[in-house]
Amino acid sequence: MSFKHTFKAEVNWQIGDNETTANPRGFSRNHEVTIANKNTPLEVSAAKPFRGDDTRYNPEDLLLSALASCHMMSYLYVCSQNNIEVVSFTDTAEAILDVEPSGSGHFSKVTLKPVVTIKDDSQVELAKALHDKANSLCFIANSCNFPIKHYVEILVTKD
Repeated sequence: MSFKHTFKAEVNWQIGDNETTANPRGFSRNHEVTIANKNTPLEVSAAKPFRGDDTRYNPEDLLLSALASCHMMSYLYVCSQNNIEVVSFTDTAEAILDVEPSGSGHFSKVTLKPVVTIKDDSQVELAKALHDKANSLCFIANSCNFPIKHYVEILVTKD
């Protein structure tokens, strides 16, 4: 049996004083995204190369962070199913965006570099292998049409 869940977000942007959308250089890309039932709106803009405010989140940042976060949660889930005690998880994720001369673009690759610390050194190989299982369960990864590479490092805590 499958389940459906609905997620909602609201985007709000307004033209600023002395701005115009008649010129692609004539307006701010800054806006707010409010996610249903969340306390704090996200301050969002375009990425800096696209005339955005580099101090704000951009859609590309949010897609990459959603992918890395979803992978981590899926990984922790499969570790719990396999009785692997994870002590810490960090990831330095990177995405490549290819932009065409027409202005369209797409992500061509994402690389996740998780470093996971576990308690039992006899589980290192299983802990590595479970990243593939986590990727197959990750809702965001299953929604992407570009390759997602994983370069995994497993450490064992020293008690």
